Amino acid sequence: MRSPRDKNSILRWLGDLLCGILIGAGAILPGVSGGVLAVVFDVYRPCMEVLTHPRTAIPKYWRMFVPLGIGGVVGFLGFAKGISAALDVSTTVTTWLFIGLIVGTVPALFREAGKEGRSAASWMSLVLCAAAMFASLFYVSHVAQVSVTPNFWWYNFCGVLWGMSVIIPGMTSSSVMMALGLYEPMLEGLANLDFVVLAACVPGIVLSILLLARLMTWLLRTHYSVTFHGILGIVLASTCVIIPLEYTAGEIVWSAVCCGGGFLLAYLLAKLDRRIEK
Repeated sequence: MRSPRDKNSILRWLGDLLCGILIGAGAILPGVSGGVLAVVFDVYRPCMEVLTHPRTAIPKYWRMFVPLGIGGVVGFLGFAKGISAALDVSTTVTTWLFIGLIVGTVPALFREAGKEGRSAASWMSLVLCAAAMFASLFYVSHVAQVSVTPNFWWYNFCGVLWGMSVIIPGMTSSSVMMALGLYEPMLEGLANLDFVVLAACVPGIVLSILLLARLMTWLLRTHYSVTFHGILGIVLASTCVIIPLEYTAGEIVWSAVCCGGGFLLAYLLAKLDRRIEK
């Protein structure tokens, strides 16, 4: 018979694997930030520590990052084909699944943001960041009419955007790619494991992560409440922007089911984390 410690280790490993899959998949879905999902699943700060202080953080978190890394690769590459097919069937229903995931973790994110208190500057940060993110995404989605021809350098630019979406919660790289006409060819290349697309993306992802990780870590260390409330505002705004506005009769029902399923999954993951911590 397994001991409670062994059972908790297995549950933690499976929970981290699932979180990694969802974070990787979230980086693919238009309007959803992988960084946001990392925050709401409470793995964002450990990720930043590993990137900025690997000597001390890797021995501390390596057990977490093995399943997270495996899940992230599976979610990012493996789900590219699945999400592409799901988006072809119904972008609306697929988007509501991820909205449910995010909404289900907002209460935990709010508690995390207030862990070191809430000042007037914290609330101002929340409002300003939410307004700035909403205005930016609204402009990209509904005002800008820009399209480019995909090539190696534009795929490298897509990698930079994806790296930014990991480090900066709420940075919805897929929405920007869609506005430029790069999203579908990029997704198709990832789904087919196209070497040219992968070789172009990886340098951009690595470069943006390395350049921005220390900045975000410094902000969280010196201005935790203000920074985290700003992140919360970004999460709320980016979620509002991606709410679909047009539905068929069948999509209304399936959207409600998927949103409820995503909410329940996020709730169970948060409950699992609390149980293991206890």
